[in-house]
Amino acid sequence: MLSLAQERGAGIRLGEPLSLTYKDFIEDYLSYEVMLGGAGINGSDYYRKDFENNPPSSNAFYQGHAASRGVSINFRMALHEDITDVFDITQGYLLGYGGAGIQVRTTNVDYTYIQSNPGLPETVLREKRNNFDLGPEVFAGAEYYFDETPISVFVEVGMFLELIDRINLKGQGGVGVRYLF
Repeated sequence: MLSLAQERGAGIRLGEPLSLTYKDFIEDYLSYEVMLGGAGINGSDYYRKDFENNPPSSNAFYQGHAASRGVSINFRMALHEDITDVFDITQGYLLGYGGAGIQVRTTNVDYTYIQSNPGLPETVLREKRNNFDLGPEVFAGAEYYFDETPISVFVEVGMFLELIDRINLKGQGGVGVRYLF
């Protein structure tokens, strides 16, 4: 039954991060996955604190920001278990999985701030930055493989722990489809 699970698959993952995905099996129970896509943005407080911790000058005061998606790259390994019988599935089969990986993310941020100089009027300035995040992720999910069609569908949840450039925990999840070949 698991022989189909050993096929490679390429597809799309909708969620956080939104990605193209390639997955292959090393063993019946062990897979690796590479994802390339767009990273979502963090909350407003995240970027405000980032600016305040690293202002362009000592007399720069945060006013606002605009952030846009950057790039997300994931490399992941997962252990799989056939859970078809648990759900009394009679066609196709269902694998539960859990794993860990490394994630790199970037976000483009455009800051607006006030520059205050004694004796001069305040000046509104802008600064563009690229926010770079790197850290481990853990995830769990389930993937259904159809009997007669070379397609699988999956759903998963996970957590990303940003370690560079600051410590931050971010929930993630997604649904997707892969073409098997």
